[in-house]
Amino acid sequence: MKVFNIIFCLLFIVSAALQYNDPDPYIWIPIYLIGGIICFQASRGKNYPVFTLLFSGLFLIYDLYLFFDKFGVLSWLNEHNAENIASSMKASAPWIEETREFFGLLILIIVLMINYFVSKRPIKHN
Repeated sequence: MKVFNIIFCLLFIVSAALQYNDPDPYIWIPIYLIGGIICFQASRGKNYPVFTLLFSGLFLIYDLYLFFDKFGVLSWLNEHNAENIASSMKASAPWIEETREFFGLLILIIVLMINYFVSKRPIKHN
């Protein structure tokens, strides 16, 4: 798990840094930094299950908002025929931006939940 958490810590820190030119960096920089901090702490063997679960829950609520929002994932799927969201780095439409945000946050939630469940496993002593 140490390597897993180091990799995701670095990915989340880079993701936070790339948000400086996003339309809403004040939301996304802290989100990715929180993910990076949780992974960094987990890589050092310091798991905080309550903290991890709390932020996972908050992020899940925001992800659900991004899914159902007017320009969210449902709009991308139903009204825009799941148009390619990776063809250009520039988000040329709001549904592309929100769909990318949804999937980025989904990855972060999955990583945090993996850390949560691993931290809840009983430790085997040999």
